[in-house]
Amino acid sequence: MTDNDNSPMDSEREIVIVINPGSTSTKFALWGRDGCLVERVVRHEEREPVADPAAQFDHRRGLLDRELLPMLDGLKVVGVVGRGGLLKPLKGGTYRVNAAMLSDLKSGLSGFHASNLGAPLADHYARRFGVQAYIVDPVTVDEFHDLARISGVPWIERKSRSHALNIKAVVRRAAGELGLALEASRFVVAHLGGGSSIAAVVGGRIIDVNDALHGMGPYSPERAGALPIGPLVERCFSGETTREELLDELARRSGLTAYCGTADVPEVLRRAREGDSRADLAVRGMVYQDAKEIGAMAAVLGGRIDAVVVTGGLAHSAELVDMLKPYISFLGPVMVYPGEGELQALAEGAFRVIDGVETALEYN
Repeated sequence: MTDNDNSPMDSEREIVIVINPGSTSTKFALWGRDGCLVERVVRHEEREPVADPAAQFDHRRGLLDRELLPMLDGLKVVGVVGRGGLLKPLKGGTYRVNAAMLSDLKSGLSGFHASNLGAPLADHYARRFGVQAYIVDPVTVDEFHDLARISGVPWIERKSRSHALNIKAVVRRAAGELGLALEASRFVVAHLGGGSSIAAVVGGRIIDVNDALHGMGPYSPERAGALPIGPLVERCFSGETTREELLDELARRSGLTAYCGTADVPEVLRRAREGDSRADLAVRGMVYQDAKEIGAMAAVLGGRIDAVVVTGGLAHSAELVDMLKPYISFLGPVMVYPGEGELQALAEGAFRVIDGVETALEYN
């Protein structure tokens, strides 16, 4: 467990509980209107597969109860918000957790992932405190225009699956810093992390983005990105790998991991500085592909953009960002927001509804 206590506890403060389940940890925070009171990470070994949501729910709820509940004495809980999981395609915004959402997450309608536990855990604590549970901008946010859906063959439709939560949060920040109304803004956002989402965002809507898991785009520390079709088809029928093994390879053991044996970008950059030509080529190739995808999204916006926004975990590396800027600076200002900011984005989305700035959406 790690602590990040950003301000003293205040019994007069209204707070939302924020819950973000990951594969081997569950992050939670108590968030007030003026910022984070406390943020913690509960780490745990996986005792049940993510495809068994009921078992995972009980295990994580028990761990959270021990850490979270003692912190709430004297504080007023006004809402609970969880990370949105794999749901039906839906427009961006803050959604009330309802029975239909919980049923789809439990059944794995759109797939199983640790984030599927965000809404059930939020619902549990919301019921305990007599408040509403929410999710904000899940990965299946779909605001594509029609042209973005066409793949090149009728039996494949391009899907919108991205780091929507952080993309939309940084667009709000960037528009505010530039003095722009969100509705009038035009950004290319590059969320660079273990997987990368590079999006064209108009008026706060993600109108095009690469599928960050198995759908084109640049390679990343772990993922393959777009690949030549012929060799990929040959690998599928070679008998050297199963379907499950190949999907796992493309999603978790490709990119820098395949070229350098590690997804640790600072380590790859260190090797490159020390003369490792393979590491140097691999990291420069990743940046090159990031830049090409940014250029593609700038073309989607007709070259009329307010800024290129670079975010995600890799944006913490000034060295990597400096490698990227020469390719993209001609497009306009480059604004950098390192990290993912998921807990903050979840809390802000909940408060926008609680305070009446936005209306909660209904999942059906």
